[in-house]
Parts: sequence; C-alpha cells; structure tokens
Amino acid sequence: MEIKTSILNLTEDEGVYPGNRACAGCGLGIVYKIALKALGKNTILVVPPSCLTVLQGLYPIASTKLPCLNVTFASTGAAATGVRAAMNALKKQNINVVAFAGDGGTGDIGIQALSGACERGDDILYICYDNEAYMNTGVQRSGTTPQGVITTTTPIKGKVQVKKDIPAIVAAHNIAYLATASAAYPLDLYDKVKKAISLKGTKYIHVHTPCPPGWGFESRMTVKVGKLAVETGLFDLYEKDAAGFRHTGASKKVKDKSRLPVTDYFKTQDRFKSLSDELIGDIQDQVDRKWRE
Repeated sequence: MEIKTSILNLTEDEGVYPGNRACAGCGLGIVYKIALKALGKNTILVVPPSCLTVLQGLYPIASTKLPCLNVTFASTGAAATGVRAAMNALKKQNINVVAFAGDGGTGDIGIQALSGACERGDDILYICYDNEAYMNTGVQRSGTTPQGVITTTTPIKGKVQVKKDIPAIVAAHNIAYLATASAAYPLDLYDKVKKAISLKGTKYIHVHTPCPPGWGFESRMTVKVGKLAVETGLFDLYEKDAAGFRHTGASKKVKDKSRLPVTDYFKTQDRFKSLSDELIGDIQDQVDRKWRE
C-alpha cells in the first residue's frame, strides 16, 4: 500500500531540538528533521565523521533526542550491523537501527562496510545524505561530486569524472528496499523512511542534499535548487522493492513532460561556473539518454 503524507497529517513529534550547529540553509537540516520524525523514538543512530556530527553536536549538548553511536569513517555499515546484533540479543527487534552518513562516508570510504551489510541482508536502514563533496573538511571532491564541479581539490576545470551512481551499486545487492529522495521534497522522504522501517532486511535511501556554502548559492535558495535538480532530470526520485522499480513524486511528472534544460540548474550555483558549452551539451545528452532508457 502506498503511503501518502501531507502537511496536515505529518506528525508533530520531533527527534531533534530547535538549536543545532548546521550552516544557514543547510539541506541536511531538512533531511535530518524529517527522517527523525518518520523514524520515531525507538531508534538508534550510527553516524561517522560528517556534517551530521557537527549538526547534532556531542553529549551533553547534542541537538538530537535519540541515542547515537559515533563511529569511524569506514565502519558505519559494520557498526550498524553490530548494533542490530546487540538489539537482537536483547530481544529488542522493534528498535530501528539507522546508519546516517554523508556521500564520502558512504560511497568512498565506507562502501566496503555498506556492501558487506547489504550482501548479508542485515536488518538496518542506511540513509546517505549526498551533498556531493566532503563538505565538513573543506569542500573536497568525492566520488559523487558531479562532472565539471569546482572543489578545493578540483580548483580550475572542475572534476573530470562523472558522478558515481551509489544507488545503482547498492541495487546490485538486491536488498529489501532502495529509494532516492531529496531535501526539497520532504514529504516524499518521510513516506520512504516510513516504508523502509516497515520492512525486514537491508534498506537504503539516497538523499540529494543541497549545500549553500559548498555549492555556492544563497541560503534561502536551498529548496529551489533541490527542486531544479529533479525538474531538469539530473536527479530522479524513485524506489525499488519486491514489486519492481518505479519513479515517485515529482519525477513521475518530469517523466511525462518536457524536462527543463540542465543549464537552469547549473546557473544557480557557483560550483558549475567553469563548465564549457561542450561539457554542458555532453551532460544534457547523458540526462536525455538516462531518461530514454
């Protein structure tokens, strides 16, 4: 059964306090607030070094209301597996064990532990908030940094390689549930988290998460930038489970009508300022081919 949440029936319960250390306009602030609403109180978080460790702070002044295990960069998937095993031993299977990591800690440094958890089918939910660089340590390029993007380690012509497709890598493990989401569409994210925790086995949600200082746009534009990524087809919202693959939310509308040109998205951010017309054309072709297929 498809879950549909509106602003009218969204729970008022909060898993995070009002004050935190996030940057102004931080997309992760939206993602974290909404995900914790969906997860509820019976949840243990596993978090590696990342922007999230800055946002939530450390005990006794942490902004989150939930217990959180801070782990090393490479061990998130393995540590979440250990927490799940501990809960099983205590006969507390009703506790949600949720790994919450950035793109660098997921698709680069942490991919081995994540792959192991997926291959074993461990009963955890893994949420990757993808701000497309190592933002916490100074905007260095990551595997999920898009092609042509300026970072502190790709400072002149931008990143040469195309963005690593982490959801596709995870999907190859045939896990119980996989989805993509966006900070710009919080209710879609909420419903996918609720669906994920209703299932047994490994679940993975990849969330596109705009970052004002790292991407180079005004903090008030976070939601608009996130929506443009979807409306241009650069990032699509979908889910994959036992019933198969399907687009969700705004991406169903994008699929059925003409998409906006990728330049509408690029011109909102300083990080794309070095893109050549030739590379823009190549990226547009990549997007068009993806949607045709």
